[in-house]
Amino acid sequence: MGAPYRYERAAWRSGFLRVAGVDEAGRGPLAGPVVAAAVVLAPDRPIPGLQDSKLLTAARREFLFDRILEEAAAVGIGMVDPETIDRVNILEATRLAMLAALDKLAPRPDLVLVDALRLSALPCPQTSLVRGDRRSASIAAASIVAKVTRDRLMLEAEARFPEYGFGRHKGYPTPEHLAALRRHGPCPIHRRTFHGVWRQDDLFASS
Repeated sequence: MGAPYRYERAAWRSGFLRVAGVDEAGRGPLAGPVVAAAVVLAPDRPIPGLQDSKLLTAARREFLFDRILEEAAAVGIGMVDPETIDRVNILEATRLAMLAALDKLAPRPDLVLVDALRLSALPCPQTSLVRGDRRSASIAAASIVAKVTRDRLMLEAEARFPEYGFGRHKGYPTPEHLAALRRHGPCPIHRRTFHGVWRQDDLFASS
């Protein structure tokens, strides 16, 4: 069973025609960008099976990703690179990525549903929903778009830095990834301020 359209339908009945769900992927990894997506679902084109991306198989995420791009009224994607994450911290970087995703929506939303966080300086109302990717279809759609986009970026990183195995763990701190960090030290897409990376950075700098 997918995430319900409850919040979207209530908003549509209240006169909000462009309801954007916003979510992110990549707050926890040691490498790569944090990616956010904003999705405005079309009231007359429901997409069955939308769900928190973490509960879906990779094949199902890819299928729904294509359906979302085909059927949604608008989709925006924003990302923040590792250097900026290190400079401003991951929470602020996540907010920046979400705002960038919203900025790419055309037309602009008149209501924003955000997974867990609150965003500043929005020109329209917002609602923060804890576990929103399981409670709102548009946030679930955003979680899928963000996750698939980020996974594809990490597959590209695998080609550039094959010694780290990014295609398998997507930058998360798995035993394989941590072992590669111990052997090779950080690469240019690692987040230098994250525990597990900065320790190896220090070791390689002093050796």
